[in-house]
Amino acid sequence: MANKSVFASLAGRLLPKATATNAHGSTAYAYNAEHRLAQLAMTGTVGGGFYQDAEAEVTALVAAAEAVEPVFLAKTAVYVRTKGHMKDAPALLLAVLASRDPVLFALAFPNVVTSGKMLRTFVQILRSGRTGRKSLGSRPKAMVQGWLNGATDGQLMAAMVGNDPSLADVIRMVHPKPDSASRAAFYAWAIGKPADTAALPQVVQDLIAFRAGASATVPEVSFQMLSGLTLTPEQWADVAGRASWATLRQGLNMLDRKGAFTVPGTVDQVASVLRDPARIKAAKAMPYQLMATLRALEAGVDPRLRDALHDAMEASVANVPVLKGSVAVCPDVSGSMSSPVTGFRKGATTAVRCIDVAALVAAAVLRNNPQARVLPFEVGVRDVGLESRDTILTNAEKLAALGGGGTNCSAPLAALNKAGAAPDLVIFVSDNQSWVDDRQGGQGTAMMAEWTKLKARNTAAKLVCIDIQPYGTSQAAERDDVLNIGGFSDAVFDQIAAFAKGRMGPDHWVGEIRAVQL
Repeated sequence: MANKSVFASLAGRLLPKATATNAHGSTAYAYNAEHRLAQLAMTGTVGGGFYQDAEAEVTALVAAAEAVEPVFLAKTAVYVRTKGHMKDAPALLLAVLASRDPVLFALAFPNVVTSGKMLRTFVQILRSGRTGRKSLGSRPKAMVQGWLNGATDGQLMAAMVGNDPSLADVIRMVHPKPDSASRAAFYAWAIGKPADTAALPQVVQDLIAFRAGASATVPEVSFQMLSGLTLTPEQWADVAGRASWATLRQGLNMLDRKGAFTVPGTVDQVASVLRDPARIKAAKAMPYQLMATLRALEAGVDPRLRDALHDAMEASVANVPVLKGSVAVCPDVSGSMSSPVTGFRKGATTAVRCIDVAALVAAAVLRNNPQARVLPFEVGVRDVGLESRDTILTNAEKLAALGGGGTNCSAPLAALNKAGAAPDLVIFVSDNQSWVDDRQGGQGTAMMAEWTKLKARNTAAKLVCIDIQPYGTSQAAERDDVLNIGGFSDAVFDQIAAFAKGRMGPDHWVGEIRAVQL
């Protein structure tokens, strides 16, 4: 019989050497410059996490943006906005790009600044000084002017909600030259100057008339512009009937308090919109947003709306692939996963944590792959009873309830090895801050050691590591059989499917970003 110790020693020497330490100071693998930028941008919310504050997060992202070629920076900004639906990170990358390459900046701008809110975020970041300047500069100023002049009346009205800067502040900064009497009147009204009322867009005229009591017709403006006004339950029901999917999701509690759901037929109408797959897809809804809505839903809200949100969750992960072969999914339920997935933000109300997102991903995979093994882990693998037929949210809550303890990313693979199992695909969802299993001395990580053992039993096995916090290292070295991907949008499911089927190139996820057309 072969000497096991000899072969074990050989396997150890063949492990990829560790190249970095993680935020906990333990052995890890560094990404190359492009992958690091992609990872930080796709997971960073400029709000800080468990191991770093917002300041450190911004500094790391700016440094990563400066370390790559401008064309990759531009493509990353577009990718994380259009595919990851991120907000702060693409605006920050665009601000860095404005100083590095004005031409590429102009090409990326319309694909990143897709709303008035994104416009205000970009202006705020550019003038903050964090990217090396405190003024807009000629090219950014021209692009902001172009956005203002090209926006629809509805887009401008939506942009009126929010401050620091407000839309009025932006208009005063860039002095857009209106190309019509209507737009000139709007700019004047927005900044509080006398305006030709007859030339104002109809929606603004309607708002002015309603505020003055001259009209009983509720204008088609955002909830925020109406919340301080006196409306009847019937009027609020009418508002609900015209609202977008995203507005309804965010405004359920307010509509309930205003009496909209006491109007016959309103609950059923709103529930129908909330669970409509086409509306959900168009809204680019992310599962964690629905979890946040459900957690924030007040006790008195009609249970039919709660049921509709559960249905919406199922629809929001409709692109979860049915994966061939055996699958294991490993959500990290350790203590470091307790931080809010959108970062620590002043005044933020979301209660969704990284552990909740990890649990959502695991539950979603289980939904379409009912034979999948689910191995939640912290120091060790935790036992949990899940039913694939239960709702995604129900299973996610069961997993998230396990939270606490240190991080040991090798534990699920060690458990599979102990059982003699060798799945075709293993999916991790973690912040990669493993320390319980730390291997010092420049050796490979314990996770890669266990993966090597598993690969000896199934050479075709593949490993996907979904990172949901912006720390910039991994416990698994990037190679042909390993995919490291960042983010928590449902876009990751497309990536998993492509990787599992061998449709991704050798550069994996970074190659997807390089393929972006500007």
